[in-house]
Amino acid sequence: MSKLHQLYTDFGQSVWLDFISRDIIASGKFAELMDLGIRGVTSNPSIFNKAISGSSLYDKEIAQLARQGADAFAIYDALSRADITTAADALRDLYAESDRGDGYVSIEVNPELAYDTEGTVQEARRLWRTIDRPNLMIKIPATDEGIPAIRQLISEGVNVNATLMFSLADYEAVAFAYIEGLELRAAAGEDVSHVASVASFFVSRIDTQVDKALAAVGETALQGKIAIANAKLAYARFQEVFAGQRWQALADKGAQVQRPLWASTSTKNPAYFDMLYVENLIGPHTVNTLPLKTIEAALDHARLARTVDGDVEEARAQIAALARLGIDFEKITADLQTAGVKAFADDFHKLLDAIQQRVQTIAP
Repeated sequence: MSKLHQLYTDFGQSVWLDFISRDIIASGKFAELMDLGIRGVTSNPSIFNKAISGSSLYDKEIAQLARQGADAFAIYDALSRADITTAADALRDLYAESDRGDGYVSIEVNPELAYDTEGTVQEARRLWRTIDRPNLMIKIPATDEGIPAIRQLISEGVNVNATLMFSLADYEAVAFAYIEGLELRAAAGEDVSHVASVASFFVSRIDTQVDKALAAVGETALQGKIAIANAKLAYARFQEVFAGQRWQALADKGAQVQRPLWASTSTKNPAYFDMLYVENLIGPHTVNTLPLKTIEAALDHARLARTVDGDVEEARAQIAALARLGIDFEKITADLQTAGVKAFADDFHKLLDAIQQRVQTIAP
C-alpha cells in the first residue's frame, strides 16, 4: 500500500494531482499515479500554459482548429475541455466506487471573469454543459463577486471548486455559500446528494509573504509557521460549520460536506522541509493537491499522522502574535487573493499568446 493510499484509508485525506497534460495521460503516467492512490485532478491557466506550450501532442488539433477559423481562446477552450474530459472519464470508476466522494477533475473559469458574477455563472454553466461529466468541478475564485456565483451554481447542481482562499473570512464566505446553495436547491425540491464542492485554501504563499513581514520586524521564530496555523484554524472552522442542526438538515437529505482542500502545498522556500505542508495538514474530510514532484517526495519519505486538528490553540496564538508585531495579516491575505487573480489572468494571456504563436508556426 502506497503512502497516498494510507493517507486515504488511515486518515481520510485524498490526494489530487495538481497538474494535467496530454503527455501525462498518453504516456500512461496518469494511470500509474491512479494506481498509487491519486484520487482527483486540478487544473488552472498556469497548468494548461505549461502543458500546451511544452508539448507537440496538441499541434495537430491546433492546426485543424486554426484552419477552421478558431481564435486562440477557442483553441484553448477545445484543448482544455478535451483533456479534462479524458481525465474525468479515467476517474469515473473511482467516482462511482467512492459514492461521489472522489474522482473529480477541476477546470477554472476564464480568470478575466473573477470580478464578474454573472459572467462567471454563465461561463461555468457553459463548461458544465459542454463537458457534461458528473465528476467535473468548476473552479470559481472566492472574490466578493465569486461568492454569489458559487451560491447560484450550487443551487443549480453544478459542482464547484471554490479557489484562491487565503483568510478565514474567505473560508467562511465560501462554506456558507455552499450551504445556502444547497438550501435553495432543497427548497426547490431538487436532489442535493449529487452536488459536490471543495474549498481550496492556499497555504505556502502565506508564508512567502508573512516571512518577509516577520523579517522586517526582526522576528524569526514564527517564520514558516503562519501558513499551517492559518490552515488549521480554517479546518477548525470547517468542523464547526459542518455540524449542528442547520447542516444536519441537509445531511439528512444526503448532502456531502464541502471538504477543505489544501492548495499551493509545495514549499516555495528551499530552506523548508519539502513535506512541511503535507505532513502538518493531514486529517479526515480533507484534500491535498500536489504537483508531481511533491507527490514523488511524499511517496518516498512523508511521515503520516493526523495533524490538522492538533495544536489549534497554539495556531491561534501564532496568528494573534502577528497583530502585536504590527503585521496586518488581513491585508496580507487580501493582497494575496488580488495577486492570485492577477497571476492567473497573466498566465491565461501568456497561454493565449503561446497558442497564437504556435498557430503561426504550424498553420500560418
